[in-house]
This record gives sequence, structure tokens and C-alpha cells, in this order.
Amino acid sequence: MEIAVIGAGAAGYFAAIAAAEKGAKVHIFEKTSKTLTKVMVSGGGRCNVTHDCESPAQLIKYYPRGGRSLKKPFSVFGPKETRAWFEQRGVPLKTEEDGRVFPKSDSSQSIIDCLEGEANRLGIILHKSMELLSIDPLNETEVVLHFKNNQAFSCRSLIIASGGSPQLRGYQFLEKLGLALHDPIASLFTFNVPSSDLKDLKGLSVSQGSVQVPGTKWRQEGPVLITHWGFSAPAIIKLSAWHALDFFKRSYQFPILINWTNLKEEELRQFLLSLREEGVRKRVFGNAQFGIPARLWQALMLKAEVGEAKVYSELSNKELNRMVRFIGACPFAVNGKTTFKEEFVTAGGVDLLEVDLKTFSLKKYPNIYLAGEVLNVDGVTGGFNFQHAWTSGFLAGSAAR
Repeated sequence: MEIAVIGAGAAGYFAAIAAAEKGAKVHIFEKTSKTLTKVMVSGGGRCNVTHDCESPAQLIKYYPRGGRSLKKPFSVFGPKETRAWFEQRGVPLKTEEDGRVFPKSDSSQSIIDCLEGEANRLGIILHKSMELLSIDPLNETEVVLHFKNNQAFSCRSLIIASGGSPQLRGYQFLEKLGLALHDPIASLFTFNVPSSDLKDLKGLSVSQGSVQVPGTKWRQEGPVLITHWGFSAPAIIKLSAWHALDFFKRSYQFPILINWTNLKEEELRQFLLSLREEGVRKRVFGNAQFGIPARLWQALMLKAEVGEAKVYSELSNKELNRMVRFIGACPFAVNGKTTFKEEFVTAGGVDLLEVDLKTFSLKKYPNIYLAGEVLNVDGVTGGFNFQHAWTSGFLAGSAAR
């Protein structure tokens, strides 16, 4: 009998290739008519393959859920091994200043072509539009799969890489196996702020900002982007990942404070005081500070009720205090989220205690393996979710017999 893989995404393809390289006959079953869709849209169509991390101890810090459990798996197949795997197969990679790793072609198609090429070379058979309904693990040498179109397939081992979804798609057949599941919810999303008075400034951003939920220690630093629905960019998206469960419990309604500079309040105050004390006669409205875009600066000055004719040397204490507030802790009310294809990640899935992390096989069913987002693992943006897909896929595929 043969090995079956459920899901034609990054983890599924990687697992299938690893299994086939060991000499197994492998079939991939995909629910939809498309394959490797997240690979295609990742990184704005460039595919953020992994992240340049020196050690597993460093790498696991970027996973809000599951990171600690992955330290040993990452030591077996981590970013270094991922880079070698693709480059040995004709895909040169590059590391950008922020540590993200992309193909030198700046095209996701390079990664897709590599994976599909390897699958074809190894004789892996792809079955599209095959929705799995149930799994019958008859014994340790046979698993029977039942699909929606009344088809059945018997295999020696099964690798489940069906991804994740807040709509529970892909989890029903896991529940029937009696596995402990964490309800899947969205992670890596942007904040909707319908009441924002900055929406007309969509497209403007600051490169060094921070976002915090007042009354909590929930805070992230990084670029902040104004959108026509609210706010996005890494500071927002990282915050959504680390507190996905908290925001879900709050029904995605909560206040935030945006610091457009990431300087501390006292640093902001002292700088503005120095401009006043030095007698700077330049108009506040027309002379932006801290690298804030001019139009955003003007909007913030309007919020701070600083007149267009006011010069720095004539700022009152009240005006200066309002400037510090709206530059360093600008308040907004989040009411909802927006999830895009390239940002979509699921928090939740099968509890890692169900899995032997040396092989990613289920402890209850040794010939059934899990890989990728179906597990309760998720990382922040930057190539970390793909690294988990490559690691779990490689170990599962290598162990499957």
C-alpha cells in the first residue's frame, strides 16, 4: 500500500516529497482545484520562505503558540536546512535587512516550480477536488480514507496537512479520531477602525512606531500603516498574533494607542520643549518632526488643536501636552478585523501533546502524521509559519513508512 497526504499546500508538498525520496509511492489529495495558494500570495507574491535565525532558541521566540515544543524539531530541520534544501534544487535565496528570506527571483513561482518539479520527478500523484470526510485507522499498517464523492482510498500511512481555518474546515475528521483540539481562530490580521479620522491618509506610514492596548502590557513595535479601513503593517499584525485569543474573546472590539515615533513620552516632551526654548520660529503645522509624513503630522496637529500659524517658540504648555499625547499615544477604537490571503494564519488546531514531535506522528495512531497549520502552532509574520510547514512536513514525510 501507499502513503497518502491530505492537503496540497507547503507542508503537504514538503511531506510528500520527503516521503517519496525514501522510496514510497505517494498520493496528495487536495480539497480544492488549486495547489500551493499560500505560497503564491505570501510576501506580496515573493514568498517569504523562512527567517534568518542563528539557533532554534532564537527561532522559537517568534511563535505565539507552540514555539517551545518546536525547539528540537527546528534543531533537526531549521532555517539553515531549509535554505540548503531549496538552493540544492536550483532556487537561490537572499536575506533582506530584516532577516526575511526570499528567492532571489523575488517571485513565489520559483518556489512553486521547485516543489511541483520535485513532486513530478518523484512520481507523486496529485488528486484535486477531493474533500476528505472521514478517516478509518484500521490498524498500524492500514488507514482507509473516505471522500465526499463516495470514493475510498487505502494507504499504509497518512500525513494530514490540511491547513487551518476559522470555519473549522478540515477539522471534522480529526474530531472523529478523538484528538484534543483548540478552536481555530484567525491570527495575523489588521485592525478595522471605522471611526478613524485618518482614513483619508490611507497609504501613509511610519517606519518606527508602536501599538499598545491601554490597561495591558500588550504592545508591539514596528512600522504602522494607515489604510482605508483602519491600520496595518508589522506592529499591528504582530500584536494580532501574540494576542489573537485575547482579541477573539473581546469580539475584536478594543482600544489602542498608537505611538507614531516609538519614542518615550518624556523623550517626546523634552524634544518639543527644546524647540520652544531655543526660540524656533518655524510654523509647527508646516514643519513635521520625528520623520512623520507631512500630511499625517498636520492631521495630528489638528487633533492637538495647534493653530496653523503657531510657531514652536510660542507653544503653550497645554498645546505641547496635547502634541505629546497625539504623537505618542494617539487613541483609536478597534471594531473588527480584516484578514488577507497573504496574512491569513490560524491559531488553534490539534494539541501538540497528541503528537510525537520526533516524527510528528499521532501517539494514538502511529501511522498517522500531522504537518503544518493543522497543528496548534502559529508564528508572527516574517517567514516563521512557512518554516514550521517545512520542518513538520520534512519530519513527518521522512518518518512515514
